[in-house]
Amino acid sequence: MKYRPLGTTGLNVSILGFGAAAFGPAFGNVTQQQANAAVQRAIDLGINFFDVSPFYGLTKAETMLGHALKALNVPRSAYIVSTKVGRYGDNDFDFSAERVTAEFARSLERLQLDYVDVAHCHDIEYTDLDQIVLETVPALRRLQRDGKIRFVGVSGYPLKIFRHVLDRTPLDVVLTYNHYHLANDQLLGLIPYLKEKGVGVMSASPLVHGILSDRGTVFTEHPAPPHYREVCRQAAALTRERGVDLAQLAMQFALSNDDIATTFVGISSVEELERNVAWLEQPLHVDLLREVSDVLKPIHNVNWRCGRPENNDALQASPAEQLPLISQDHRRRYTTELRLSHGVLSHFFSMAIWNVPSLNLYCIHY
Repeated sequence: MKYRPLGTTGLNVSILGFGAAAFGPAFGNVTQQQANAAVQRAIDLGINFFDVSPFYGLTKAETMLGHALKALNVPRSAYIVSTKVGRYGDNDFDFSAERVTAEFARSLERLQLDYVDVAHCHDIEYTDLDQIVLETVPALRRLQRDGKIRFVGVSGYPLKIFRHVLDRTPLDVVLTYNHYHLANDQLLGLIPYLKEKGVGVMSASPLVHGILSDRGTVFTEHPAPPHYREVCRQAAALTRERGVDLAQLAMQFALSNDDIATTFVGISSVEELERNVAWLEQPLHVDLLREVSDVLKPIHNVNWRCGRPENNDALQASPAEQLPLISQDHRRRYTTELRLSHGVLSHFFSMAIWNVPSLNLYCIHY
């Protein structure tokens, strides 16, 4: 397993992070025994970073991860844990200092820990960003001074939210998703700014919630437009013809960028974990990557809307065809799994930014 520094925190984290969102029901009915086995195997394979939230499975994921970590026969210093505050349900957002402080104490109880290494304000695009700056981050800093949190960050989907917060208050780390993978490299434009600020960069969902894989998404509702999903199916068919799972190529690409400390992948079983680690040990199919990039050109850097309209990134219309509209009726929760990747692909891509309607989709991070 390879490790990278997480900004200026002094933490060295495994490039593959364990996304415990998979312990929630969206990924199937994971038992405590399966969770314990997966966490133990992750430690055995060198993975040292575990990410969770009270939102995942409505506290179930935190509880299961807590039991699994408790069962480990290793010192607390052997693993790094991040959790989140502010989002507690599909429509339950509360970033007030009072609730954040109270709910964080409950998170520690579920995790059976005295402290967490990282605490994020979760999916901040759904609230007033000034509240994050003036109330939520200061509340986490107080918990940091009390020894309950080592480092403070924010998470979300639109990239503009990170500049807004960091221009007004320091952060230690940030976590984004769906902005560094085979079909999107927009995170690269933000990295120089984050490095200048000394902020550790974390990513998630390199498979775009499963659609960059042979199996497809596990979610009945996905925020990507139908055309986007169809192009991903074409890419999966191409790699399948070459005897390679598209997920393997996506994982290898996403974890290849040295500027992204770790990429979280949803892990629900030992088998899934071992497969992911094995893929990282295999050589990258550069020629196949070039072919896949050509297939994915029509959806390169396509975005969708999450949260408040004012917190979303600007979307440009393409001179080419418009993507099909996403109906407001398709607003639906989905949970994520993984992380994103590096500029190797930017050499193969030609930019094509598409106009997607401004929808308040329930994008559950990471």
